[in-house]
Amino acid sequence: MQVPLGFQRIFSSFPLHSWPSAPESRKPPTEPTLWIHPSNHVDGLSGDVDCLKWQAYLALRGLKNIRVRTDVHPQGAIDHRLPNLHVEGDRLLPPHGIPAWVDEKLGKQKWEGYISEAAQDESRAWVSLLQGHVHAALIFAKHPPSLKETLLEMLSPFPSFTPPTANLQSTVVPMTGFLSLLPPIGIRVDAESINTEYAQAIQALSDRLSTDKWFLGSE
Repeated sequence: MQVPLGFQRIFSSFPLHSWPSAPESRKPPTEPTLWIHPSNHVDGLSGDVDCLKWQAYLALRGLKNIRVRTDVHPQGAIDHRLPNLHVEGDRLLPPHGIPAWVDEKLGKQKWEGYISEAAQDESRAWVSLLQGHVHAALIFAKHPPSLKETLLEMLSPFPSFTPPTANLQSTVVPMTGFLSLLPPIGIRVDAESINTEYAQAIQALSDRLSTDKWFLGSE
């Protein structure tokens, strides 16, 4: 369809100009860099449970010269979730890809550094326990965002990604008053059950660690 002559005259006063693309100044990392959520502390440890877990994993595996980056928004990460590990070759790894990269860097270790296969299996069982009960309790203990933060998030043109675990922070709907007439919305979590399982897991881990100089004989 042809544009009417009147519109052509108007558009001629506003010619279309295309700007060249901005030059990329980013250089591939010379050292592995872990993208994490920041913390209010100056010790470099993340305030996020998952990011802190992977920081500890890299440290316990003996990796050196791992840089930390805290200025990356989750929207810029794989699957919109931190942490990510930026490694040589300009590769970006999600959390589940970090162990394979560590094994590649350190070489295949028999029983992952444990003294026996039984110790390795027991360690995996403890890790599963910690990632279940303890991880859930730490997520639940995080303070929900304030009203100001919620309003700013709603008005922001770039909303942040909310991980599924954030649903654990939903509060219990009161059973009295006018709100009791409304059906509950969202996920309802038994806080007492989570705290009880957390305490039992920590007590069991404490009892196990008290008998070893090194955790499960790992060096």
